[in-house]
Amino acid sequence: MAEKKIPLNREQLEALTERFPTPFHIYDEKAIRENAQRLKAAFAWNPGFKEYFAVKAAPNPYLMKILKAEGFGADCSSLPELMLAESIGLSGEEIILSANDMPANELVKATELGAIINLDDISHIEYLEQCAGLPEAISIRYNPGPLKSGNTIIGHPEEAKYGFTREQLFEGYRILRDKGVKRFGLHTMVASNELDGSYFVETAHILFDLVAELSTELGVKVEFINIGGGIGIPYKPEEQAVDLTFVGEGIRELYEEKIEKAGLAPLDLNMECGRMITGPYGWLVSRVLHEKNTYKQFVGLDACMTNLMRPALYGAYHHITVSGKEDASCDFVCDVTGSLCENNDKFAIDRAIPKVDIGDLVVIHDAGAHGHAMGFNYNAKLRSAELLLREDGEVVQIRRAETVEDYFATLDFKGLQSFES
Repeated sequence: MAEKKIPLNREQLEALTERFPTPFHIYDEKAIRENAQRLKAAFAWNPGFKEYFAVKAAPNPYLMKILKAEGFGADCSSLPELMLAESIGLSGEEIILSANDMPANELVKATELGAIINLDDISHIEYLEQCAGLPEAISIRYNPGPLKSGNTIIGHPEEAKYGFTREQLFEGYRILRDKGVKRFGLHTMVASNELDGSYFVETAHILFDLVAELSTELGVKVEFINIGGGIGIPYKPEEQAVDLTFVGEGIRELYEEKIEKAGLAPLDLNMECGRMITGPYGWLVSRVLHEKNTYKQFVGLDACMTNLMRPALYGAYHHITVSGKEDASCDFVCDVTGSLCENNDKFAIDRAIPKVDIGDLVVIHDAGAHGHAMGFNYNAKLRSAELLLREDGEVVQIRRAETVEDYFATLDFKGLQSFES
């Protein structure tokens, strides 16, 4: 069973709170870099391998800049995410726009940047042509339907809103080919937070077969495949991380058999991992405000689901430790809650943790992806700060906490003065 740790002890965290009040998210730069390097090493056999960090997981330019230095591009799903990628110096095919139900301004911006556009529906071919023109290179997202199983986060493929059917895929490539598009990519992603490494090998198998069929039936040369992201992380201590070497070697063997032997090489391999890159190396640090004993025991924090909504949204597990009590017996069973006026504002239900005291610092693990990013302002809660533990041990603020003034900034108080109720 893996031990869940944060690279700062209780004294260090307490000292941080003097500068940065809880709650806050904090990320470990060194661990993120080392993890990025492990992913690249697993696919180093493919000269064109490229990881496009899924910006949605942690849309902070400081984190994105760290990953840019490790050779990563950006997988974007909105106009502001494209602008974030541009702000750190990414351009051209270092950026992929892989959105769904895309408005015209996103497509125009992606075209201006020279980004790869990953189309989600066959009707979007005409839409893209009308609003921004068809680029030289384009990708299509494939939904394999019953060929692959999904999960609770992304849905079963037949029910998911993403991607082309097989028939639409071939028709889409034919249309694009006939309209003069010269360079093609093929993408799929049908699961999220998957811990079975063979799942990703099977995904590559499906795409390699499609590459061969597209070449034979349509004369379309696919330059790259993107097997998506979806690599899970061990949120629970008893879970095992995905063996990246196993995945890399499994895909390499298929590549040699299905691509090289068929004369379809070179074919670049792309991924768009987000969760597994930053997720295990970010923590939500909060303080115990209250204890409540009614029909059960409750521990109330100064964080709530506006800081981390995954437990409320998915029933997701996030490990919790009490700083300074890591070796204490976990014999206190309670619900760990926030202050939002929703009963599902709980980080844990019937969780066994050490007996807490008012004022203890609580660390919620694996919050480095889809944590701060999914924050919101319900109950007029203000979004918390993000901090970065640098490789030299310095802690810097990479996003300040919101203020009441920020929350009020979009309200038209001038108009309110003359408003008649």
